[in-house]
Amino acid sequence: MGQPVTVVERATSRPGVIRYEINRSITGTGHERFAAGQDIFGERPVDELARRLFERGGIDAIHVNSNIVTVDLAKGGTRDGIDELIANLFIYYGPGVEVPTIPEGA
Repeated sequence: MGQPVTVVERATSRPGVIRYEINRSITGTGHERFAAGQDIFGERPVDELARRLFERGGIDAIHVNSNIVTVDLAKGGTRDGIDELIANLFIYYGPGVEVPTIPEGA
């Protein structure tokens, strides 16, 4: 359940920095910046995305402005799997996860 996010990876002029354009705004019109090691307490989609990306590892910083996600890779970090993490941000039930049902008469 949920809807995948369309992700287009774009090159930047700075080595180790990758930009992703997505088909929805996850910050409204504001900017959000996150650094590795920073506590992320919020429950907004942008907060969840930052947590997932940092849990993946190999990332020093993330900047999100509306529908643009900019990732600053750590030294030796790769882009492998970043686009998939972004694409699956709004997928709630993946393969093997039982979808809850509402009992009859409830």
